[in-house]
Amino acid sequence: MGIIRRILGQETTSDVLDVLTSHHDRVDELFEEIEKGERRSSAFTELADLLAAHATVEEKIFYPAVMSKDTTDQLHESVEEHLGMKRLLADLMGQIDHVTFKAKMKVLKEQVSHHAHKEEEQKLFPKVKSMLSADERAALGNQVLVMFEELIVAHPMQNVPAETAKAARLPSP
Repeated sequence: MGIIRRILGQETTSDVLDVLTSHHDRVDELFEEIEKGERRSSAFTELADLLAAHATVEEKIFYPAVMSKDTTDQLHESVEEHLGMKRLLADLMGQIDHVTFKAKMKVLKEQVSHHAHKEEEQKLFPKVKSMLSADERAALGNQVLVMFEELIVAHPMQNVPAETAKAARLPSP
């Protein structure tokens, strides 16, 4: 899991909620770096790869695993939020020096922050914590970590433009 440690810092737990929250925290740091003009190009590339990989592990592993009558509406809203994020990312790629880059980054930051902190951390994660045991969350976290590492080394931002037509499909509860 070397690449994960490099990108997100030491993973001290495999609880899926902690893993996903660590992704959110790193995304926040990257937005700050970009806003300050630090490593603008490389920070944007890291941000785009992280957001793309994060969305994929949520859509393919996490959301299907926590789908229930109590979470279905929220999860369908989440994949729609991912779609909006992917559309903005696709628009931003190759536009780092464009006059609208800062404005679009601000919109992306607001959307991602709302999704990660308000929708997931404050609303969804408490439901998941009560739905799944610590062992189940750890097993799910391990699956997320494995897929995330496989995705991140392949620069998943390259796939984003092809994922902007419609939201990811989720199973029924």
